[in-house]
Amino acid sequence: MSLLDQPWFSKINRPSRYLGNEVNAIKKAPGSTEVSVALAFPDVYEVGMSHLGLKILYHILNRREWLCAERIFSPWVDLERELRRRNIPPTTLESGRPLSSFDMVGFSLQHELSYTNVLNLLDLSCIPFLASERGDSSPFIIAGGPACFNPEPVAEFFDLIVVGDGEEVLLQICKIIRKAGQTGTKSKKELFSQLRHIKGVYIPAYFRPHYTPGGIFECIEPMNSDHQFVEKAIVPDIDAHPFPQRQVVPFTELIHDRMAIEISRGCTRGCRFCQAGMIYRPVRERSPNSILAKAEKAMKLTGHEDLSLLSLSTGDYGCVGLLLKALMDKQAREKISISLPSLRIDSLHPSLMEQIKRVRKTGFTLAPEAGNDRLRKIINKRLTQEDIVETARMVYDAGWNLIKLYFMVGLPFEQDEDLEDIIRLSRKITALAGKRGKRPNLNVSVSTFVPKSHTPFMWFPQIALEEGRRRIGLIRNGLKGTRVRVKWNSPEMSWLEGIFSRGDRRLTPSIIEAWRRGARFDAWTEQFGMGLWVQAFKATGVNPQSYLHRQRSLEEPLPWNHIRSGVSKDFLAEEWIKAQIPEFTPDCRGKCLDCGVCDHKTVSPVLYRDIDFTPFSEEPAPQPAFPITTKCRLTFSKLESAKHLSHLELVRVFIRGLRRAGINLVHTKGYHPMPKLSFATALPVGTESLQETLDIEMNGTSNLSTIKARLNRELPNGIEVTLVEKLSSSRKMSGLKESHFLVTLKGLELRKRDLDKFHNANYFPVVKRSRKGEHEVDAKPLVKSLTLLSPNSVKLVLRNTSGPELRPTEIVKGIFALNDDSVSQMQTLKTRQVLM
Repeated sequence: MSLLDQPWFSKINRPSRYLGNEVNAIKKAPGSTEVSVALAFPDVYEVGMSHLGLKILYHILNRREWLCAERIFSPWVDLERELRRRNIPPTTLESGRPLSSFDMVGFSLQHELSYTNVLNLLDLSCIPFLASERGDSSPFIIAGGPACFNPEPVAEFFDLIVVGDGEEVLLQICKIIRKAGQTGTKSKKELFSQLRHIKGVYIPAYFRPHYTPGGIFECIEPMNSDHQFVEKAIVPDIDAHPFPQRQVVPFTELIHDRMAIEISRGCTRGCRFCQAGMIYRPVRERSPNSILAKAEKAMKLTGHEDLSLLSLSTGDYGCVGLLLKALMDKQAREKISISLPSLRIDSLHPSLMEQIKRVRKTGFTLAPEAGNDRLRKIINKRLTQEDIVETARMVYDAGWNLIKLYFMVGLPFEQDEDLEDIIRLSRKITALAGKRGKRPNLNVSVSTFVPKSHTPFMWFPQIALEEGRRRIGLIRNGLKGTRVRVKWNSPEMSWLEGIFSRGDRRLTPSIIEAWRRGARFDAWTEQFGMGLWVQAFKATGVNPQSYLHRQRSLEEPLPWNHIRSGVSKDFLAEEWIKAQIPEFTPDCRGKCLDCGVCDHKTVSPVLYRDIDFTPFSEEPAPQPAFPITTKCRLTFSKLESAKHLSHLELVRVFIRGLRRAGINLVHTKGYHPMPKLSFATALPVGTESLQETLDIEMNGTSNLSTIKARLNRELPNGIEVTLVEKLSSSRKMSGLKESHFLVTLKGLELRKRDLDKFHNANYFPVVKRSRKGEHEVDAKPLVKSLTLLSPNSVKLVLRNTSGPELRPTEIVKGIFALNDDSVSQMQTLKTRQVLM
């Protein structure tokens, strides 16, 4: 029995995370390909599916007929509990296969707090943690992502690790595995001898760490003379690789729930605290014409209503102004908003803001990082207080009421006066809005700085946990009584992140011990347990402070010395010295700074300018003074796996399905335009239905006979439009009068005397559970009729009233005195509904 068919499945939190039959998901029959890869993201679905890198690899791998790539995400704690209770392994979304049946499992390590989730997925799949304990019959367990630039704390978990851009490397690995299958080679050791020659591949078993008697890292010894260090893989031109335009369309709302186009990779600013800015060098921009074409096609194929232009510094894109206008000229007519999530303060111009707000005002996050010019010079952030205040003034003047500011505490050479300047700057910005008669809304986010490998600050000690708490508290107290809302990242989480970010292999037993003690989802505030980690470090004899608070000398060997990011250690050391002066280093767009990444032959910056871009000019179609609109009523069924969708997820399915079908919906006016559509009722999660109703309003006229076919082609399995009717322009959704249900229980007989007791009662309280707890609701006014059809099935007709509601399962449970296990066996089908 598949996971979706388990009777308890619809009772877990957000079952849509695990369905796998989303629009544009790629399914290949098990056994039909030569190589199978499970792309494992060690977090929940809505986090993993927000990550563009996963979508790129999924697309690139599945383009090969001989190769299949499937997705798997960490089960949330409620599903893990059920899986362990029933001894069921987690399975991939596409085919429902366990990880042990794949040739390769690739984990995406986006940050250090995901390590215990990696172990959890391996354990649930009955795969040993350590590569040394896995035989040739086990899948290759590999990792990639930014955390792999210091992979040492988790190196022994993986057969191999990909350092750098994964598009070409992962495909090369798969080709070697394919050839091994064709020749009958089963020995991992033989494959390692071939894999180690791929640029960007790190095989931890081929390196051995050494430590001094005092416990200080001494060196890492290569076992092979031709594999002494690992150079990161670089894709010289990101336009040379196909970009996924037909992306999977999720049911559930993602953390970043929009269509994302990567407009550039890498950054030239050289912020000394920023690991991404160092490890993703050089900057490689996608051509503007390519972006335009991909965006237009992707929006049609996915139905998304929001488009995000992704980059480490979107405002630095060479012709961002012309590009944004060209995109908005095309997308504004479709009511598609565009966001630039990583705009730097000095790249934000009024012309950009005017374009962004043409559909709806997406948010503005400004990142001063520090509270004054002195500290920003230390971190090489070329911003003045005047720049920040003037940008905030422009944002408020352009009509925005909310600005978000991002700061860090614990930066090198920070003093309390610098924290006071954060308070003063925040107060000054709120005063700007007040002067304009606006209600000032300012969110200030504060986090503890964590020094990272391959950055100029990797030698600097991280501030103590108690000091991090104190500094954040100072800012919070200084902004009390203002309209500033202060949010902060947990200093405890930063403490753990800091241990791993510059850690070594001696931390591996601690990670295993913490997992055994229950550590999961360490990046989630409600799940993180610092006490578990303190106990784990103590049990494994690790002093975590030795990784955090020690000043490292420039000559000291570091655990990641064998991992080459391309940026030379000499360049990083020079930047560390400049920070202490302090002295700015310019942006390398103007002049090469010899950081070591570019050879100016195969690898060099790829940049575009306004002169390189002549957007196609398209005059918008004239809008009639009195636009013609058409109202329609759609009747549809919601069956099989679609029963696990919540009402909000169903709304999202239809909005995006209608967009993909080319049905142009009328939108509301105002700050945040939304499509005009109205459902008769919200169906409970887990309930199937033969008859649901949705009213829509379209621009123009359309052949009703084609709407049904067009829309059904774009809806996921289990949802089918059965009827389309035209409504008069004045007719509105009149509301629901009653609903008819068939409720069936497997392996349980319902007693007639319980039914008689209900019929004879004037008042019949039934327990209703909600997030606020349990309370009783009288079922009598809600139940129009209840008939026992067989010993294990009833027909239930419910009135739609203005009072408290009860689900069919709650009513049947209460009337027949059923326990929770019996309810989990209940199947509910809505057979019809009656509208007023």
